[in-house]
Amino acid sequence: MRLFGALYARALKWARHPRAIYYLCGLSFVEAFIFPVMPEVMLAPMMLGKRHRAFFYANISLLFSLLGSLVGYALGHWAYDSIHPLLSPAMQQTIGTWVTQLRNDMSRHWLAMLGALMLAALQPVIPMKFVTWAAGIVGVPLVPFLACMAIGRGKRVWLLALLVRVVGERAEQILHKNIERIGWGAIALIGLLLVWWLWLR
Repeated sequence: MRLFGALYARALKWARHPRAIYYLCGLSFVEAFIFPVMPEVMLAPMMLGKRHRAFFYANISLLFSLLGSLVGYALGHWAYDSIHPLLSPAMQQTIGTWVTQLRNDMSRHWLAMLGALMLAALQPVIPMKFVTWAAGIVGVPLVPFLACMAIGRGKRVWLLALLVRVVGERAEQILHKNIERIGWGAIALIGLLLVWWLWLR
């Protein structure tokens, strides 16, 4: 099932549109809390088309990713409190224990937790929406959360801009060739992480 290939093709179509910058803003915003396709799939062809504006596009994407991360944080914070009473008692206990442990870890090892948050924002395997929701559920302080998101996601888009400036079209070709593996690999990893956190720890 080539789900991510179709989404990738749609993102490429948006990238060639005269109003691509607005689509990039929208994609960067919603990807931070719900949409399954990374904004890099639009960023790469847009940067390739106008290499001299690569870092401008990177900064625009970063800004709207940060705005979207606030939505994901808020959803995680309030949705958890709303949904938690609807779960089965066993699930409530399992998730409640997990959240309590993370909150305790954050209070005792806050610097390590912020470092992990920054790394999570940097890497492309675990989607950003998973990070923003989890941060809201656990209650990571808002200012450090935004700082970690800015540094982590900023490094991603700035490295992509640098890659496009240096390597050129090969960067987009590599992404196009491997989009299905990246997409399904991310979903599989999220599933494994959930199983580990909820049942195997």
